Amino acid sequence: MISYLRHHEINRASWDACISRSLNRRVYAFSWYLDVVAPGWEALVSGDYASVFPLTAGHKAGLHYLFQPFFTQQLGLFSSTPIDHVTADEFIRAIPARFRYIDIQTTSEFGLTIPGIVLSHRCNHELKLEGTYEGISSGYSQNTRRNIRKAMESGVNTGRSLRAEELVNLFRENFGEREGKLGPVHYERLEKLIGICQKRGIGSMRAAFNEEGLLCAGVFFLTDGNRVYYLFAASGPEARENGAMFQLIDQFIREHAGRTLILDFEGGNDANLGRFYKSFGASEVLYNHILWNRLPFILNAGFRLSKAIRKQVK
Repeated sequence: MISYLRHHEINRASWDACISRSLNRRVYAFSWYLDVVAPGWEALVSGDYASVFPLTAGHKAGLHYLFQPFFTQQLGLFSSTPIDHVTADEFIRAIPARFRYIDIQTTSEFGLTIPGIVLSHRCNHELKLEGTYEGISSGYSQNTRRNIRKAMESGVNTGRSLRAEELVNLFRENFGEREGKLGPVHYERLEKLIGICQKRGIGSMRAAFNEEGLLCAGVFFLTDGNRVYYLFAASGPEARENGAMFQLIDQFIREHAGRTLILDFEGGNDANLGRFYKSFGASEVLYNHILWNRLPFILNAGFRLSKAIRKQVK
């Protein structure tokens, strides 16, 4: 039996235990993580937390909908047993009817057969670190090797002394304002998330500085289980010239090679980013995008509505 639980009804210890033992474990689904990126999240739960499904809800102009929060690439159904189409369909059908528009992303194990749902695939890139550094780096592209050498010749210095607000400001000043997807509330949540991860001992900040000691690139890595997430990165104009970001990633790979870890680059739908991740030898891994429009005809403005919902502050 699948139960719908409001935020205050969720047993957080049981929830997190379920995520920990799930076959498709992702850090995004832990209760403490969801509290930051989707305050007030709700849930679907089967049995005694044998399987769980977070509901990240939004509300605008009387419309209730489910969305994919920033800084969570994949959510959906989490279970310690294999997920089949029947189980997936049952959970989707159990989503309360008041959520008339559903636009979410799930792990690749999640398949559906419900008519009216548009299920498509999106691309992530992952790199296994279990081999030797020499073996992994042999898969680097010539461009990546050239940029690593350039960073060394340019006198780029790397270290870990970087505050969350410094990384966020670097992104905001060099890309965020132009790109326009993230708003003040998202930057606040990101800084809070980084702080919590660092306090839990699972967050690692890496920074690169030029010869004058000025910050030119930074990365925040998040480790959970056997997966390391390239959760957030930022760089300034100089990094495109001195190869600083290439050196930061190469340094991380060098230090963690030989361990049973997966470096999850968290992206790849953008062709340029995809090429960048592949240049380190990363492989494409698909995950799911689910779109289910249950709005009545009179309220359904098609793609215009979809675009408007996605632009709302989540």
